[in-house]
Amino acid sequence: MKRHLPAPLIDPRFFALCLAWLLCLLGACQRAYAQDESSAELPQTRDNAWWTGPMMANSAETLPPGHLLAEPYLYDVASRGSDSFGSRTYLNYGVADRFTMGVIPVFGYNRVSNASNSSGVQVGDITVQAQYRLRQFHEGSWLPTVAIQIQETFPTGAYDRLGNRPANGLGSGVYTTTIGLNTQTYLWMPNGRILRIRFNVSASFSSSTDVQGVSVYGTDANFRGNARPGDNVSADASLEYSLTRRWVLALDLLYNHNNSTRVNGQEYANSDPFPPDVTPGAKSNRYIGFAPAVEYSWTPNIGLLLGVRIIPSGNRTSSSITPAIALNYVH
Repeated sequence: MKRHLPAPLIDPRFFALCLAWLLCLLGACQRAYAQDESSAELPQTRDNAWWTGPMMANSAETLPPGHLLAEPYLYDVASRGSDSFGSRTYLNYGVADRFTMGVIPVFGYNRVSNASNSSGVQVGDITVQAQYRLRQFHEGSWLPTVAIQIQETFPTGAYDRLGNRPANGLGSGVYTTTIGLNTQTYLWMPNGRILRIRFNVSASFSSSTDVQGVSVYGTDANFRGNARPGDNVSADASLEYSLTRRWVLALDLLYNHNNSTRVNGQEYANSDPFPPDVTPGAKSNRYIGFAPAVEYSWTPNIGLLLGVRIIPSGNRTSSSITPAIALNYVH
């Protein structure tokens, strides 16, 4: 049996790079503070704060009927000499008052050290989601905006019969149902600026699927059997500080727990839809991570996010760094 060595900690050079990057962005934000004519309007009103949203936490708001949100993400999950380049595009539409529906198409390309890369850009599993807002935040009340979100992920991506290119596997082969509770509230800081807070929790449950040959579950060319990904529970707390009307500093704090995935009686670790590298052959795994980001909005309807998710190694999860850029547009 192959023995898996403990995953190394994140290279300190990565931390230094991320720190330098964040300091440069902070300096740019501070310079913009003096140039933004709205910065003197304190205490800040919610109409005077423009947001794109943080890197990870979903909004608890719903779109007004007939309005559209498009937010494409480009990212690179860098871990142990491999890179998983990907795109996730959130497309939401306001169907009715308090009710929004959307789809999330995924594409990706895997570059792997000491193995074959993806043969080209691959299609991942597609997700359909619906969100219903239970209540809305009102100034003067401590109660947040609260919404229920349901997602169904369909197995549209390749996951088995991958031959000599396991890097082509971008799907799971299973149907996954995710139920989440999203919350959002606002606090006014002593200096009059707004701090927006989100806290979301979710749980995911997957079906089983037949597996043949080389697959994303670590099976070899002669394998015949089935797989069922383990259940997943996650929590995300985010903070967004409105530095000026256009500039926002954001931070996500993440917790994720995956139960072990069963493959014909053997166990492999499951991973999330924005996955860090997980050691094959491991049982259940969990990680705690964080994702700092900077948001800049040209108008109330269009903005840009630049962030990085950092997951240290431990609890059967390898370290990873995921820089990402996203454009947020509401019409």
